Amino acid sequence: MTAPSSPSRIDTSKPHPARVYDWLLGGKDNYPVDQEVAEKLPAEARNNAMRNRAFMHRAAAWLAQSGIDQFLDIGTGIPTKPNLHQIVQKIVPSARVAYTDNDPIVLRHAEALLVSSAEGATDYIEADVRDPRGILDHARTFLDFERPIALSMIALMHFITDDEDPYGLTRTLVDALPSGSYLVLSHGTTDEHPHLASSVKNTYRKGEIPLRMRTRAEVEPFFEGLELVEPGLVTATKWYRSEPAPAEELSGFYVGVARVP
Repeated sequence: MTAPSSPSRIDTSKPHPARVYDWLLGGKDNYPVDQEVAEKLPAEARNNAMRNRAFMHRAAAWLAQSGIDQFLDIGTGIPTKPNLHQIVQKIVPSARVAYTDNDPIVLRHAEALLVSSAEGATDYIEADVRDPRGILDHARTFLDFERPIALSMIALMHFITDDEDPYGLTRTLVDALPSGSYLVLSHGTTDEHPHLASSVKNTYRKGEIPLRMRTRAEVEPFFEGLELVEPGLVTATKWYRSEPAPAEELSGFYVGVARVP
């Protein structure tokens, strides 16, 4: 693993989305402020987090099986086994994976847990998706932008409000990728759980975590100009390729994988 940047101080007085998500996945790398937010979320939130994580596993495996051996994962979150590099390096041992997150605790765990295969490599940068050019500058020192790269943005963009230009941030990142690359994106929604919308929004608001759930029509623009892989833009449990179909349950995430032409 490439040496990471110097860690910032971990602020345990405010909840952070990565640590709330860690709690939802059953992790232990969170603090009372994060637990307070997570425990007030509807019970379905934990199931939705698990379904979203399972989508990431299926999509990463399919990309590796399709020959993609470079991944840029933004909004990594607390490492939870199996993580993206463990999925893809099992299929392509020489795969290179660059992780990015803006929570210093993720960096601390990355140093210990994001251990690459002998043939491949992992890297980590503490950075924010709101600074896409900074992320790209670092990624270019580790990944070959002359060859296809999979850009992974899992459960991230619903924490970017409309005034922060979520579509523009995504476009800056995608435009830097060579032809044959892919965007893997999942985005929170309450389309299938409309009765939970106000509860989820208010819980995050009280934790001072910005949240902008989006409808299917509002998630579609993230894939503008790209070629969606079948089955297209669907809810998390409906996206699969060669593996057996997952149980078709209601989901709190829209997901998609799209090729850069």
